[in-house]
Amino acid sequence: MDPSPRSSGSYYIGTLAFIKAYAEANFESPTWTVKMKRTRDSYASYTTNTIKMAEIEKIYVTYNDVHKLCQESAAEILANFKPHLMIAIGGGGYVPVRILRSFLRQPGSPNIPIQAIGLSLYESLPETLAGTETPGVPEVPGTRVTRTQWLDLTALGEMENLVGKRVLIVDEVDDTRTTLEYAVKELEKDVEAARRRLGTDEKTQFSIFVLHNKDKQKKGTLPAEMLDNGRYLAARTVGDAWINYPWEAEDIDEHDRQAASALSKQAK
Repeated sequence: MDPSPRSSGSYYIGTLAFIKAYAEANFESPTWTVKMKRTRDSYASYTTNTIKMAEIEKIYVTYNDVHKLCQESAAEILANFKPHLMIAIGGGGYVPVRILRSFLRQPGSPNIPIQAIGLSLYESLPETLAGTETPGVPEVPGTRVTRTQWLDLTALGEMENLVGKRVLIVDEVDDTRTTLEYAVKELEKDVEAARRRLGTDEKTQFSIFVLHNKDKQKKGTLPAEMLDNGRYLAARTVGDAWINYPWEAEDIDEHDRQAASALSKQAK
């Protein structure tokens, strides 16, 4: 992705009011009715296997797609990032980070450790409270990020162990960039506090890898020095569509059929 609860991976946005409001805000003629399923930072996401659904373009990503995207990105990550630790943003970062670790392993060296963080993304939409004319503000997935899971210090030891290290943050999609911004800022804040406690000048270097970056205006921002120094890598840049990842599928066979059908149509 990008929200959530991030720890559980995906969930349904269950109000027609929200669907209508989002459609009107994002599409010229919202004539579709769907049961919207979200991946963290994304309302409507996508990649190489594309299907048109009214005004929504959908891309079905298979496990093979994810595997190959990680494989082809590994050389650049080793050359430019050389991570000591990888942090997956759950739940979309879990599968990519595990596949990536296999391709990053060097002969004679141990596997790169993996940590996970969980984030929930919420936004408020105006609504009239039941039985009154008083505006209410229900929370639905969107723009306000909160932690649901953070670094496991029983395995990591202590935050001081990250000082001076190279850390790669892994997620599946950079949609609005809201969760990536939050993750980087919070991790930098925690590590900076640890650095001050140690009294050292060593800096921790954070980098980002995502499977897909949506080419759209972002709500969140990332440090300029991270972007300027090539510490951000997206395996693919795509339009603002709806990405269906395989770990969200209730019927994986149908998911793969949809992906194959889209590729077949593109080949014609």
